[in-house]
Amino acid sequence: MPEQVIDPKILILSSPSGGGKTSLALALVKGRTDAEIAVSHTTREARSGEVDGIHYRFVDSDTFRKLIHEDAFIEHASVYGNLYGTSRVAVNALLESGKHAILDIDWQGARAVRECYPRAISVFILPPSVDELEQRLRERNQDSESVIRQRMDKAWEELSHQDEFQTVLVNEDFDESVACLNRILDSSDHG
Repeated sequence: MPEQVIDPKILILSSPSGGGKTSLALALVKGRTDAEIAVSHTTREARSGEVDGIHYRFVDSDTFRKLIHEDAFIEHASVYGNLYGTSRVAVNALLESGKHAILDIDWQGARAVRECYPRAISVFILPPSVDELEQRLRERNQDSESVIRQRMDKAWEELSHQDEFQTVLVNEDFDESVACLNRILDSSDHG
């Protein structure tokens, strides 16, 4: 039976695209029974290897807009021409089950979540350098050159919002970054 947390929290992980937030979120929950990623909805096409309900809930634009109208999202945004949203029901279900809810979202979404859940813990993930960020985007082999340029241009804007977060974590050593996130969650477990 999964470990129940006395006071489950929302842990927000944000970063520029390629900063490592998704990989860190996956590694964090893999090593814990008391935390799960709250799966976001998106209108973008699934990438190779992505599974509906695991990586995202893939929906069409009409369905997404209907969910917005029904106030189903804590936050939602248009990013690179696709819609993304965090389900209110999914987050509350995790908290009510005694699990920490891990959110992998951008800075704007983080701001909206903190308005709804002021006790949410927010961590901004930085790559070791902007050059490293670009290298990571290229090594993913998921985007065209123009999309990589867009993501790099947007990264500068995203980096300017890091001071809105409680913690800024430089993701230079992946295992140490995961250990740091575990310490952040554990230090908040009983308080």
